[in-house]
Amino acid sequence: MHPVPHQTAMPDAGQPLQSKSQTSLRITEIFYSLQGETRTVGLPTVFVRLTGCPLRCQYCDTAYAFQGGQSMSLPEVLSQVAGYAPHYVTVTGGEPLAQKACLHLLSALCDAGYEVSLETSGALDVSAVDARVIKVVDLKTPDSGESDKNLYDNVEHLAQHDQVKFVLCSREDYLWAKDIMARYNLVTRCEILFSPSHQQMTATLLADWILQDRLPVRLQIQLHKYLWGNTPGK
Repeated sequence: MHPVPHQTAMPDAGQPLQSKSQTSLRITEIFYSLQGETRTVGLPTVFVRLTGCPLRCQYCDTAYAFQGGQSMSLPEVLSQVAGYAPHYVTVTGGEPLAQKACLHLLSALCDAGYEVSLETSGALDVSAVDARVIKVVDLKTPDSGESDKNLYDNVEHLAQHDQVKFVLCSREDYLWAKDIMARYNLVTRCEILFSPSHQQMTATLLADWILQDRLPVRLQIQLHKYLWGNTPGK
């Protein structure tokens, strides 16, 4: 199944500006595709990609979401999501929590009955995220170039349904991730995901290391990249 192209319409120039009291978000794209990662990999999902990110990871594949986008009201976002009649909705970025209104969006999506996940870098506070949301916290490894941004206080706010992801670029990253897992006792808190950085480490090599060390982690690859490459909105 090829993903449905995103249908984020540009605002009508003839429409009045939104009032300041109305919640709005800067949106890069809203699209329908297969989940490429996490526990729900392969399942049809609506993705809401928010604009902006304070990090600059060397392997980032969504730099087009750093700026630009368009302003949309919360009801507009909810209406567009509903048009796909999804079960799963993922709020991603960029770094979605860089926009304060993201918290309102997450709660509104939960209220609408969707199973909602948040893809966040782990550099921003997750304590105020709605408890119904599945937090996928991407702890940045040394080779990402942004490991000094990790906010480890977030570990205390992880629930059993949450997931911590490590994108690994090298053997050094792998050993670092093992150390962080042990230091923060992550295995008892939530599910752990190990992902090879696309075209920087082979999945086979990472799989061998996981099996050799008998790590209780889930190996994941980015399914969408194997299906459609680095095409935005897929």
